[in-house]
Amino acid sequence: MQKLKVNDEVIVVAGKDKGKTGKVDKINFKKNEVIVAGVNIVKKALKPSQENPQGGFAEVERPLHVSNVAVVSPKTKKSTRVRIEEKDGKKVRVAVACGSVLS
Repeated sequence: MQKLKVNDEVIVVAGKDKGKTGKVDKINFKKNEVIVAGVNIVKKALKPSQENPQGGFAEVERPLHVSNVAVVSPKTKKSTRVRIEEKDGKKVRVAVACGSVLS
């Protein structure tokens, strides 16, 4: 079971966007990267193409390393680590800070 899942609310712990929060859009476990909505936005130069004859610049979300994000606790709304526990014979993710079960 993974400690981080898509649609988790996370906070950026390190980097240029430190302190920003957002939902996880994509996770790449091979590279240990996550893409968080509205975070780590960079401008990308686009060549002129059939769809975009002018070319120009587009704002794109780039991945962050997994170690630079932390799950937001549902009770305290602060960053927390995640622990995996077994309840009623099923493994569930639990926020270490407040003990609440993450969906």
